[in-house]
Amino acid sequence: MQERLQKLLAQAGYGSRRSCEEFIVEGRVSVNGKKAILGQKADPAVDTITVDGRALSKPEAFTYIALYKPRNVLSASEGQDDRRTVRDLIPLQGHLYPVGRLDFDSEGLILMTNDGDLTNKLTHPKYAHEKEYRVLLARKPDSEQIEAWRRGVVLPEGDRTQPAHVNFLSTSGKGAWIRVVMGEGKKRQIREVGKLLGLPVVRIIRLRIGTLRLGDLKPRQWRYLTEEEVMELKGDHVPKMEQKPRAKRSMPARRN
Repeated sequence: MQERLQKLLAQAGYGSRRSCEEFIVEGRVSVNGKKAILGQKADPAVDTITVDGRALSKPEAFTYIALYKPRNVLSASEGQDDRRTVRDLIPLQGHLYPVGRLDFDSEGLILMTNDGDLTNKLTHPKYAHEKEYRVLLARKPDSEQIEAWRRGVVLPEGDRTQPAHVNFLSTSGKGAWIRVVMGEGKKRQIREVGKLLGLPVVRIIRLRIGTLRLGDLKPRQWRYLTEEEVMELKGDHVPKMEQKPRAKRSMPARRN
């Protein structure tokens, strides 16, 4: 059965459909020895599809993992320097990449998968999936600062942040913990908003992505999602997936 190439690449674990479209435009994809074009269809049962000269493997069983990303770890599948990535924390074979990003100096929930369709659904701006954070501020916010954060703030680039749910949680020394829930994710947005409001951000912990929660995972620990959790994220049926235990795992601490 023929399918669009970007869908086949996404199913094989090469990323979201959008990123797979870029592979095609860049000339990295071939079908039966000829450069592919955007919109082209192919049947993996009869056509030879290659990416960067490597034959497309058969679609993998989808894997879904919740990981507690520690601070000072890159939200990437491959590092461009000697810094550790979230992929380094999960000792499994096959394609596996983070859905979206979490700043290098932030921590908390990261979803790892090889399901390109779900990745697109969770990262495309039109879906505006909520993300929830627990944020430690260096100073206690007043009601005007909280309200300004809720309404939206104009960033240095000129973009205005969308309205967000912001609530005071508790004091912590001279600072305070707040809860931030938002449906967008501009680069370093929480830190930038805090800075503009005179509320330096000390720590950010992501607690939730859509319906998926961090739960009781500790830094470096990870677990497989249940079928129910995948259903809730996708909002429809669950593709066939391998049954995995829910036990939490973690990589051994890195030795200096």
